Amino acid sequence: MPQFQYGQTVIEWRFQLAPELKRHYITVERGELVLLRGPDASLEEQTQLIRQRARWICEKRQQVNQIATEALIVTGSRLRYAGRSYYAEVHHQPDVKSVTLRFTASRFVIQNPTGASITPEQLAPFLTRFYMERAHSKLLPRLRYWEKKTGLVSHGGRIKFFQGRWASCDANNIIEFHPRIMEFSAAVQDYIIVHELCHTVEKSHSKAFWVLVSLHMPSWKLHHEELERTGIEDF
Repeated sequence: MPQFQYGQTVIEWRFQLAPELKRHYITVERGELVLLRGPDASLEEQTQLIRQRARWICEKRQQVNQIATEALIVTGSRLRYAGRSYYAEVHHQPDVKSVTLRFTASRFVIQNPTGASITPEQLAPFLTRFYMERAHSKLLPRLRYWEKKTGLVSHGGRIKFFQGRWASCDANNIIEFHPRIMEFSAAVQDYIIVHELCHTVEKSHSKAFWVLVSLHMPSWKLHHEELERTGIEDF
């Protein structure tokens, strides 16, 4: 695997060719090599991309490793939704066949047949299903709102799992959103929507693209910085 020395840290990565993408993406995940995806790039070009984001990669590694050391999810733990951290209740319910998760106005309620605690890995598919349902009911109507507000028109929106990005606008101007966008505040969700709508006009992250984003959302940099603090980086 290729390597890059950043101070005392060695960054190893693997490159995944994705010719359908117009730019490169970096993903940092716990226990995995750094993933660089995008159009064909020489080893020198890959190294330059890694060098440019070496500090960011090291910070993200530290964050995801801290997440790995978190305790089991129990009553009193916090779960992310809509930009906030909500209280969670975990109830031992031996009579239920599988884990259930529901959200009230102020908390998550989890029923677990095996005990009063649950690992993040065990809860993940149920939390993902919750995000998926909320994305369909809230994010897609918000897309239509921003189309009317900006005059930028897509050919539809859908919810889809990605590796290494939060959303995408394809060549047919169909916009796809990762369900985990629902972890972020409404303001950040709106930024992602506006960002992708601007790609219906400007396909690359050119100067003209960012001018268009600024026109429709002058505060976009604040929301972009919040996305950069996650483990996914979009060039």
